[in-house]
Parts: sequence; C-alpha cells; structure tokens
Amino acid sequence: MATRDRATVIQPGAWFTCGVVTVEGWSERVRRGYDAVSTVYRADDAAAGVYGPWVDQLLGLVPVSSRIVDLGCGCGVPVARSLCAAGHEVVGIDLSETQIERARVLVPGAQFHCGDLASVEFGAGEFDAAVMLYSIIHVPLVEQPRMLRRVAACLRPGGVLVMTAGLDAWTGSEERWLGTDATMWWSQADAATYRLWLIAAGFDIDEEAIVPDGASAHALFWAHTTTDSVASMMPAAVAPLGDATSVRPRCGAAR
Repeated sequence: MATRDRATVIQPGAWFTCGVVTVEGWSERVRRGYDAVSTVYRADDAAAGVYGPWVDQLLGLVPVSSRIVDLGCGCGVPVARSLCAAGHEVVGIDLSETQIERARVLVPGAQFHCGDLASVEFGAGEFDAAVMLYSIIHVPLVEQPRMLRRVAACLRPGGVLVMTAGLDAWTGSEERWLGTDATMWWSQADAATYRLWLIAAGFDIDEEAIVPDGASAHALFWAHTTTDSVASMMPAAVAPLGDATSVRPRCGAAR
C-alpha cells in the first residue's frame, strides 16, 4: 500500500515555491525501484498500449526526421522504439541503469543516457519535441517547475511537449511495488498547478485530458513553445545531449 507519511498537500492552483518536500535519497530510491522491477514493469516485447495513440498524435505534430528527447524513457519500449521506427532521432534519459542497459539493446537506433531528470542539462533549442510520460512525478516537487523551464528551453520554437503529471496533489511511497521487494516514491502537484507551471515555463497548452490508472488517474498535457525567448535563458556553455559527456558521467555516480 502507498504510505502518505511525510506528504505535503498542495492547494489546487497554488504555487509551490518553498522547499518543503525533502525526501532524502529520493533518486536512489527511484533508481533502485526501477532497477528491481524493470522487466516486471515492461517486457521486451510489450505492446504500445495506452502509449500508442499518444505516439501517433506526436508523429502527426512533428516534422520529418525530428530530434526528440524522451525524459524517463525506461527500457525504450514502446515510445523510443516507435519514434525510431518512424524515422526520428531519439535521445532517451532515465535514472535507472538497468532500464538504460535494456534500452540500448531493445532500441539500438536511439541514443540513451543514464541521468537524473532533476539535474540533467540540455542544450538550448536542441529538440523538436519532448516526451515526459509518468516521469516528472518521480522528481522532487520543488525541482519540477525548474525542470519544466529547462525542458521548454531545450525545445525549438513551436516544439511539442507531451506529459503525464499528477491529477491530484500527493507525495508518498509504496512498499513491495508491483509485487517485488522494491519501494517506489512519487511527488506530484495537482493538474491546476501543473497548468500554471507549464505556462510560466514558456508553454502554450493545446490539450488536456484525464488518464485513468486503476483506482487513480493522471493528467495528460499537450503543449508547445511559441517563441525562442525561453531558450535565451539557458547558458550558452551548456553542452547538447548529443555530446555524451554532458550526461553519461552521471551514470553510476553516488545519489
């Protein structure tokens, strides 16, 4: 069962500007969790499932041979696999070393880097689209607005974002996740807060939906950047993700 100890409740539509949510070793817990459940969470030959229509919609929004970053790519199946098959250049990032190792085997046509989404660096205007499906909710809440600003900055003008996020605000953990010995951790705001954060980061929101998930649900956002003003906020010295040295040294580092 999920435990709501050390949880912080955020009022709908409120800005979260103070570092209240502090869970020591959060990234280590998330990394160990996905390392442990990788093949249980998704098999090598898993069908596209609910991701299929989202990938199809994204393919209709991006130019031919786009460069797309998949933030929280997991084992690369099904998103990176589908985008690569459609002829796009895909860069995947995930905290779990086990997931990244699998992704490099399952989707050899993409680039995969092991890195922490809360601190990974992006090159300005480097991508045509960004995918964040069920990943931002594993980033500490206080880091999420800053992460969204970095994502907006890494997109070219008109760049597309598809993201699942929290529908309701909650921070907590679940022991014996997916029937394994792993413990998993989540931290999420509500949909109204994510809407404000996206707009403040430089996105125009095109579409919102509610995605059922068992007894709970997530918010789905489609958005795009409209100008290059956000990209100008990024330091010119930041190396693009195409340069493996900007991300790979994080893999295996103490967290």
